[in-house]
Amino acid sequence: MNARKLMKNRKKFRWSQRQYKERTLRLNVKSDPIGRSSQAKGVVISKFEKEAKQPNSAMRKCCKVQLIKNGIQVGAFIPGNLAQRFIDEHDEVIIERIGGAMGSTKGDIPGIRYQVVKVNDQPLRRLVKGKIEKGRR
Repeated sequence: MNARKLMKNRKKFRWSQRQYKERTLRLNVKSDPIGRSSQAKGVVISKFEKEAKQPNSAMRKCCKVQLIKNGIQVGAFIPGNLAQRFIDEHDEVIIERIGGAMGSTKGDIPGIRYQVVKVNDQPLRRLVKGKIEKGRR
């Protein structure tokens, strides 16, 4: 009798845990712009700079991306030194999650949850290193 009651109580009180509730009801999938997929294709609308959180004082280079699959606009970080030069407006980019704790922002960039991986089907990292040149669309 005692073990059954403990199991029943545990089942009941698990619903007060945020992670369990999100996973069971699939709330993160419903609210996530990318959905279940790991990457998404989008079109760059504008480029902007975001100020880093304290104690850093850098200007992080970001861009606003409109996803093709559902039309939602999200902010995406542009990783790499001077990498923003390779991204222009109306370019087709592929974004992925940055990977912060619990699906939130990472590091010192407030409100940015995604990063750019490819520009016009060219890997951004190789463009920055100078191994390939940007393809024309």
